[in-house]
Amino acid sequence: MFRKKYVFFLVLLVLIVLFHDKLSYENVQAQGTKLIEGVERKWRDLATPELSGLEGRAVMVMDRETGELLYGDHERKKMYPASTTKILTALILLEKSDPDVQVTVGDEVLQRAADESSAGLVPGEKLTVRDLTAAMLLPSGNDAARTAAVYVALLETGEEMEPERAMDYFAGMMNEKAEELGATRSHFVNPHGLHDPDHYTTAYDMALIARGALDNDIFRSIVGQTEYRTGTAAGQGAHVFENRNKLLGGEWQFQGASGVKTGYTDDAGYCLVGSAVRDNRELITVVLHSSEQGVWSDTVKLLDYGFGV
Repeated sequence: MFRKKYVFFLVLLVLIVLFHDKLSYENVQAQGTKLIEGVERKWRDLATPELSGLEGRAVMVMDRETGELLYGDHERKKMYPASTTKILTALILLEKSDPDVQVTVGDEVLQRAADESSAGLVPGEKLTVRDLTAAMLLPSGNDAARTAAVYVALLETGEEMEPERAMDYFAGMMNEKAEELGATRSHFVNPHGLHDPDHYTTAYDMALIARGALDNDIFRSIVGQTEYRTGTAAGQGAHVFENRNKLLGGEWQFQGASGVKTGYTDDAGYCLVGSAVRDNRELITVVLHSSEQGVWSDTVKLLDYGFGV
């Protein structure tokens, strides 16, 4: 940030000296801004060659503790978040209820779209809030996100609502929480992230939301697990939820990976909010609208770069 301001004012001074009789201050400022943006693009390509070839349309890496943006490209561009939305849903759920309270799954889980991700929940079964959080974050269950929204709406209003009305109410809570976290360029209309043109965010906003969520110890413990097994309740068996985050194991395993959440829709492309810890330093990455493999290679490149600066 200091380098950017220094170079900007140096360019501004040169332009004023050379062209003070031809340009107004506003024009000089505009030309200086345009010039410095071009210099920064070229500098970024030279200074960070290891980040060449990123496939995501919006990417960034942030220091979680300080909030410093270490690298970004279109990080403030309007994008669709897909199931990374569930980071915010889970955070609200955990803030509004004790993790060991039992929740009864309702008919909201029957509102399934074709080919959407599901945790396999059925009406009438009981899960703890902790279990429900794992159900939406690891296998990315839209059914679990709907149940969370309906449950929280009931807690907040004391009124039993139809699922659609409850989820609309919950969406209002999502927007309030997003604004509280500084994610002011986002707008949410559902708890799961299925595509809606009015459901959008930015890479930077998603990093801020993830930063807030990772402050919650229960959220952090869940997204760092490769597998989560629920307890058994009377008349029902246990669920085993497997994490879709390949940073935690397998081909794209990254040393120190700690989360966070995958996402995909046709309109959003492949999305990933990632995190990793090394030497007591934690980074948050966001990749939006990448390819099926590029979302992982993009994230690894961003983490490698972030830990190197």
